[in-house]
This record gives sequence, structure tokens and C-alpha cells, in this order.
Amino acid sequence: MARSGTQSLERGAQLLRELAARGTVGWRLSELARRCGLDKGTAHRMIGCFVRERLARQRADRRYVPGPLLYELSLALPAYAAFQSDATAHLEEAARKLRAHAFLCLRSGADFVCAANAGVSSVKGLAHEVGLRRPLAVSAGGAAILVALPGDEAAGLVADNLRRIEAAGEVRLRAVDRMLRRSRAHGFGIHLGDIVPRVNTYGVAIRLAGAPFASVSLAARAEDLPPSRLPQVLGALEEGARRIAADAARLLS
Repeated sequence: MARSGTQSLERGAQLLRELAARGTVGWRLSELARRCGLDKGTAHRMIGCFVRERLARQRADRRYVPGPLLYELSLALPAYAAFQSDATAHLEEAARKLRAHAFLCLRSGADFVCAANAGVSSVKGLAHEVGLRRPLAVSAGGAAILVALPGDEAAGLVADNLRRIEAAGEVRLRAVDRMLRRSRAHGFGIHLGDIVPRVNTYGVAIRLAGAPFASVSLAARAEDLPPSRLPQVLGALEEGARRIAADAARLLS
């Protein structure tokens, strides 16, 4: 809920998050307004301001996407660039060992953002592109973070996520619920073709100062990464998580 005196800032932050969620596809104004719960006039004024300030830009197809000022501002955080580089090296090692695709997801409120990936796959839907933003509950990496959070906090985030994805229909909601239940039972993220058919993904949380701030995951075709390989998979994930946590403590604390 928006807090008194900060509604405009919170609306602006929400709009920027939604722009980032579809950084490649972009948004039509009417879609963006509906997504943010704004009337079209308000959305038009806000996005117009963002375009003038270069926080957003409008492409030739009239869709809105993130603007260059966001990248320029990120240059003020060199420690995060170093963290991303070091994490990518750890992911490459894990991907090579398991012949899988590895990726690092950072928690961003009720979402995850893919910060790094490694490995090559021709399987559609298997890899997360860097910058991808989605609700925590729709991936094994996000589920790993949810499982590691206190129960009440996790329940609130799951409820938020389910409200946001309910438009995808009952089949998707049941798939997400199935994956979350399995992940809670195992104590880590585990997706067995639930949301992306014929793809298995496993994820473990990464903690910084005791709190789960990220996750590392491995994904491959179901036949290449079956549950029978769990000991090997978890060994690689836990080693990767340990190394990335050490980098985070060194660079981001």
C-alpha cells in the first residue's frame, strides 16, 4: 500500500520496475497503465516525464522500454559489476561440471532478477537472460529464496505473486503451487517440468548477513538432470552458493 506523502515516488518506482520487466518487448501505454493500476492520462504524464529524463524511451513501434539514464546510474555501483563478473565465473564452472545451464538470481522485493548466467542450451525456456525480472514463485531459484525466508514473510510474497499471475489461468497457478509445495518439502527450489515442460531446474539460496538475497540454479532437459542426480547437483549448487556468498560479503557488504 502506498504511504502518505510518497505515492508519486512509489508509483514511479513501480513503473520503472514494470519497464524493466519487459525491457526487450516493451510496453504499449495502455498495457503499462493497466499493469500499474493507473489511468491512461496519469500513465502518459509519468512516462512522458521519464522519457524527458531519459529513464525511459519510446521506440519506433511506440512501445516504451528502459532508458539510458538507468544504465548510466548503474555505473555508480562498480562493486556490483565486479560481483557479477566473479559470479559468472563460478556459474561457468558449475555449468561445465553438470553440462547444464547455470544462473544467478537476485531477490528484488517480491521478484527475482537474473544477474548472471552461463552454459549454452538450445532448449527454449530453459535459460534466464540477464535482466529478466519475474515473480519469485515462478522459478526454482525464486522458490529457493522463498523457502529460506521466515514463514510469514514467504507466505505474504507468495500471495502477492499468485495475485499477479492469476491472469495466466488455473493451469499455471496449479503448476506454481505444485513446484512450491515440492520445494518446501525438500528445503530448496526444485522444478520438475511444472512450468516449463521437460525442463528440470534446481536452486539453492545464497545468504548475505544471514538473509537470503539471491539464489544459484542449474537447469537442463529432464532426461539430462533427473532427480536421481540430486547429490551431484546439490553439491555443485552448494559450492557455487558458498563462493558467491563469499564474493558478496567481500564486495557488497
